[in-house]
Amino acid sequence: MSDEATDPISVKHYKCENCGADLTYAPGTANLKCDYCGTEMVITDDSAGGRVEETDFLNYLSENNIDDEQKTVIHTVKCNSCGALTTLAVHVTSGDCAFCSTPLVVENSQTCTVIKPRYLLPFKIIQKDALSAYKQWIKKLWFAPNKIKKYGSTADKLSGVYIPYWTYDAQTGTDYRGERGTNHTETYTVTVNGKRETRTRTVVHWRPVSGYVEKFFDDVLVLASTSLPNKYTEKLEPWDLENLVQFNEQYLSGFRSECYQINLRNGFETAKSVMDNAIRVLVRQNIGGDHQRIHSLLTSHSDIKFKHILLPIWISAYRFNNNVYRFMINGRTGEVQGERPWSWVKITLASLSAVALAGIIYYYWRMYS
Repeated sequence: MSDEATDPISVKHYKCENCGADLTYAPGTANLKCDYCGTEMVITDDSAGGRVEETDFLNYLSENNIDDEQKTVIHTVKCNSCGALTTLAVHVTSGDCAFCSTPLVVENSQTCTVIKPRYLLPFKIIQKDALSAYKQWIKKLWFAPNKIKKYGSTADKLSGVYIPYWTYDAQTGTDYRGERGTNHTETYTVTVNGKRETRTRTVVHWRPVSGYVEKFFDDVLVLASTSLPNKYTEKLEPWDLENLVQFNEQYLSGFRSECYQINLRNGFETAKSVMDNAIRVLVRQNIGGDHQRIHSLLTSHSDIKFKHILLPIWISAYRFNNNVYRFMINGRTGEVQGERPWSWVKITLASLSAVALAGIIYYYWRMYS
């Protein structure tokens, strides 16, 4: 089954009743706010106090259990450079890709069929505070080109984007085969300069083992985007998923959102890899001993559930020497991660200075020794 939908929806606009300007979501609140006159409107939330629920994974993938209410069609702009599928406001006719800074034009828009997000974490960090955290992060970069130090002096360099994620729950059972290693001390003698000496060494005795372990996984988080590198988005964690709210388009007002590029089925394959790493740790604990070898694992997954959620990230991307560098800020905690260029001029000068200093120290050491 493909992740398809039937009825397209348009991006909604929320107008200020006082001056007619657009209302946008105010991070850290439950309000839409007019940036011109300050008028605020409380976001309608029918899910207040409701518990977060998952959807049965296998039933959803079954052709006989397609729930069109959980799917929708959105209009996105595709970046011809990095392939990101993001939304633009209705009145915006052009802009830059938040993921690689390539210019976008609305004529490149397309219809994207998706599973509707069920929950999201609203932005909590405002753009000004995200920019401040970003500047502090840049200042701490050693051997960075001077140009990057000047970059990001204005807030419009940061784009607020809701990034798609999957979460998976699963009960697992794993049969394993391996070996348990136990350390033993052995005594032996050697002859050194005609004299016999007694020495000891540690050897490992191995014996075969097998067993079975169970583990329940809750909310295994999988990035559903290929526009951002996993090694940086993982460092933005943890996310306060206990504060998820039901998806409401009003939280997206004034921000962009990305359409997932990793579908539900492939996302679960990634989740299984995450689970496998944790299962291996559990198996090693179960094997015991001083050392462990795992020869085979046979894992079954049952009671699989999933959620499609959106998480808030402030993103800045720019080009330097024909390379794209991206910086990401957790829209809830302010944690900053990202790629950075290196100034080889600074590195070379630092290396030459270090060599020169070592030479001076060696010269005086020889002189006075």
